[in-house]
Amino acid sequence: MNTQWNKTLNAIRKFNRFELKYLISFDTAKKLQEDLKKYVIPDGYSKAPNGLYTLSSLYYDTSDYRFYREKVDGIKYRRKLRIRQYETQEPLNDDSIVYVEIKQRVDRVTQKRRVPMKYKEALNFCNNFIIPEYEKVDEATIFEIYEFLKTNNLKPSCITSYMRNAYFGTDYDSWLRITFDSNIRYRTQNLDLSDKKIGEFMISPDMVIMEVKANERVPYRLTEIVSDYNFRLIRVSKYCQWLETSESVPRTVFYIDDNALNK
Repeated sequence: MNTQWNKTLNAIRKFNRFELKYLISFDTAKKLQEDLKKYVIPDGYSKAPNGLYTLSSLYYDTSDYRFYREKVDGIKYRRKLRIRQYETQEPLNDDSIVYVEIKQRVDRVTQKRRVPMKYKEALNFCNNFIIPEYEKVDEATIFEIYEFLKTNNLKPSCITSYMRNAYFGTDYDSWLRITFDSNIRYRTQNLDLSDKKIGEFMISPDMVIMEVKANERVPYRLTEIVSDYNFRLIRVSKYCQWLETSESVPRTVFYIDDNALNK
């Protein structure tokens, strides 16, 4: 296996990191990616010549959007659940591999725990509480997800999708990950990941969300690059953004529009 793919596989099951987010223009994102190429290597999920791949996530929540309210209320310890698909040229079917994932926030640290499984198994697990076969290494995560689903009576809430360019740091800072998400959409109908209905934009198609994800520290050369571009941090959650864009809930300080853009 190549180095990029090894890095991706090693990062599959657990994450523990800080996330810094910026909203930038599409043109700025392209220029910045060129500036970064000497310091990073492409993500192993990227197979296309331009480095793009598509991510789709089926989110679960309570009927009163508990996970949204916890974010808006600034709860220091919070979790949410999703089924995540890394799209390929092959259509999604019952046997396609997806990831059932808990994303957890503890103060400023983001943690993720996820288990790969077949799409049909993932739906049976999350919708019907049927535990699939699993590897021993995933046992704790499987039962955490099971209790989380049953205790909160979680139901499918929405699907978000976007295109991503992603990069890892080199051997000297392999814990570093930088992502550029564009074409960010949502839909609340046809909540089947195999249905390729496009959905509505939750932010302008001219905007890109850039995230710097680091387990330890952000390399000095990267902080210099970000400083040169004069970017400012934003507080954004794609999950909160779709709810406020769709006017399912009142808009808050977390809602982003053209005025938030780092030019």
